Amino acid sequence: MSEAYITRAAKFLPNESVPNEEMEQYLGFINGKPSKSKSIVLRNNRIKSRYYAYTRDGEPTHTNAEMAALAVKGLFASDPEKIKNVDLLSCGTSSPDQIMPSHGVMIHGWLPETGMIEVVSPSGVCCAGMHALKYAYMSIKLKDKKMAVAAASERFSPSLRAGQFEEEVQQLIRLEQNPYVSFDKDFLRWMLSDGAGAFLIEGEPNPNGPSLKIEWIEGCSFANEEEACMYMGAHKQEDGTLKSYKDFSNEEILEKSIFSIKQDVKLLSEKIVKLGFSNLKSILDEKGVTMDDVDYFLPHISSYFFESKIEDTLNENGIPVPKEKWFTNLASAGNVGAASIYMMVEELFNCGLLKKGEKILLAVPESSRFSYMFCLLTVC
Repeated sequence: MSEAYITRAAKFLPNESVPNEEMEQYLGFINGKPSKSKSIVLRNNRIKSRYYAYTRDGEPTHTNAEMAALAVKGLFASDPEKIKNVDLLSCGTSSPDQIMPSHGVMIHGWLPETGMIEVVSPSGVCCAGMHALKYAYMSIKLKDKKMAVAAASERFSPSLRAGQFEEEVQQLIRLEQNPYVSFDKDFLRWMLSDGAGAFLIEGEPNPNGPSLKIEWIEGCSFANEEEACMYMGAHKQEDGTLKSYKDFSNEEILEKSIFSIKQDVKLLSEKIVKLGFSNLKSILDEKGVTMDDVDYFLPHISSYFFESKIEDTLNENGIPVPKEKWFTNLASAGNVGAASIYMMVEELFNCGLLKKGEKILLAVPESSRFSYMFCLLTVC
């Protein structure tokens, strides 16, 4: 089999960065009132800025697929003709612009210069981008493809805007109840943002710059043991099962904000770190890798609240990582879901500080129903 290398990395962030104090100018005020939970959530996640594919006036500026395509084009900014050699486009997201057609083919629609190629659209949440990378990695390893592009993107902002909750609030007012949306919905308004990242994967390292050899990519799911924690287009019932939007009337969908993103915060805090990061020890043992071999540790975290929890779990499992090896850009780029790990790798890849032989460990937890992806890269 061939080896597989990330030879280029690019990202696209829409518009200008939005500081904390301006978030509601973009997302709007639910029932005309400032959020009660905003300051609490921001104090815990410590995100300072993020990006939205919207103007202050509520006008959309980019689709999800368009942002992903712009990130892909960024891979070929120095030699645009090379994009014609791409023979695979593998794209992950948790926030596609539509249910059908698939997200990947919509991105391909923005890239007519690629010609007719294979397109794949792994679904999921934060792990979707890693699944896209793994498909591209395997295709190059098997010599099925010669030049693959993996991409991940999110456009969460339409689901976070105040208008998404207006009918629910009005229904609460009609029922003479407190006109505030529940914390499991409001919480995520201050956590998520928009953007895209892309990697070029080839069977040979880049002769004119750094490359990252993909040593392995491993995933694990605990959905057989745990109920859903983060969901959209569904309602969580008392027994923990999800009731699909397909089983609600149009009126109920609006009144219950079924298409808003929701998070079971208690379940998240209890499970997200312990499950996956405890399993990392067995993965490293199987691969013959220790944390002493790792030079950069890139954990995708939705909030700095989880940083110490991850550190404690790694210590408990005998795989401590010194803080000087940690790398994240959450504070400046925000939580961009499936695209976050791409943006971290892109920043590190293009910073000019990497040295040959250094190893980079990626860790991507997904709270939706507790899935995890881990990947080891070697600088060459």
